[in-house]
Amino acid sequence: MFSLVFAGDDGKVYDHPSLLATGRTGDRFVELTDEDMVRLPGGASLVLVPGGEPVGLTRTGRFTVPGGNPWAAGRAWAVGALLPQGYTRTLLPAYRRGKEEKALPLLGYAAVACRDGVFYTAARPTEDPCRWDPAHYNTGDLPALVRKKRAKYPQNRILRQLARCSLEYQCFTAQNIFYGRWEGGIPVSPSCNARCLGCISLQPAECCPSPQVRINFKPSLREIVEVALPHLLQGEGSMVSFGQGCEGEPALASVTIVKAIGAIRNKTHLGTINMNSNGGHSAGVADICRAGLDSIRISLISAREDTYRAYYRPAGYSLEDVRRSLRTASSCGVYTALNLLVLPGLTDRKEEIEALLSLLRDTGVNQVQLRNLNIDPDLLFRHLPGGGEIMGIPALLENLEEVPGLAVGSFSHPVR
Repeated sequence: MFSLVFAGDDGKVYDHPSLLATGRTGDRFVELTDEDMVRLPGGASLVLVPGGEPVGLTRTGRFTVPGGNPWAAGRAWAVGALLPQGYTRTLLPAYRRGKEEKALPLLGYAAVACRDGVFYTAARPTEDPCRWDPAHYNTGDLPALVRKKRAKYPQNRILRQLARCSLEYQCFTAQNIFYGRWEGGIPVSPSCNARCLGCISLQPAECCPSPQVRINFKPSLREIVEVALPHLLQGEGSMVSFGQGCEGEPALASVTIVKAIGAIRNKTHLGTINMNSNGGHSAGVADICRAGLDSIRISLISAREDTYRAYYRPAGYSLEDVRRSLRTASSCGVYTALNLLVLPGLTDRKEEIEALLSLLRDTGVNQVQLRNLNIDPDLLFRHLPGGGEIMGIPALLENLEEVPGLAVGSFSHPVR
């Protein structure tokens, strides 16, 4: 059995002497079991859930809020874990918050617990983090590498943006441009055709603060090539990706991207050119795929139209356009992945799993990348249609792993 973990007013983390740990799926609290939990992995961090009172389970099976801290003076506050890449959470933290509380920050809180003095979290490892291990990033030489690259191309606005993303936001794909390795991000589009509830670069004031700033310019062909070409010339395993968290929808800049792919491939066939997209601008996606795109990752929260629209709030496109983009990419020989936004109590509903499996069969997707959705679940569920039977994240994973030829993981990989 696992003990409830909470934070005190003193900033310290405690385990409760008499309450069992619980988690949340959808709008239900459940007891944490061995099936749900793994030891807290390296790179994870324990954080306070702002304004949240922890919910524990008594030995008689009653869910309750402990109120005070049994170990010290003051209140007891809910705690969650922020997981490193490569881990998919299975349950949310169990807490109660007042209706007057502001929406939670855009973070992916996972349930945590303690047993025999060891912390555990509700998660499944879904891919070896390897190149995305935090140990490879934010190294002491990064500021000097940023200065060196910017000095070589002082007028390049993409590098100016990536410098900020690297040093201020600690974005790994931005940092890789300056490290000269692996997957490097190249933002290209200041505009978007969706208004996602969980957008990390642009949020309405009444929702929650954005963790980063969206680009406010349209990069030129020269600026894109100056960043992409040297990166791809690094050789095996190099990748550049259009469509980053600090921009809108890259397919809206299809004319520029098509020209950039042509200019790059006139110089080298090394490396992978990838695009991360919502897939809504299917005509732009088609043009980019035909121009020589190597891989595409299309974001998806649901394969059901009502759920999809409630989250993405698309402007001028529908889920059918996303399906069309996936089919087009596959028919062009582009390696096609879904960036599946996973939230316990939503993604693992029976009807959601069935719709997702149908989409996978229909479109020929090569890979599903599991991504923990960073959003306040109460905010999200207020906008979603009612749900059905919850099967659990382990059941979702089992269904995906049974799809013939489908890779299931957490990251994009070079295809050249």
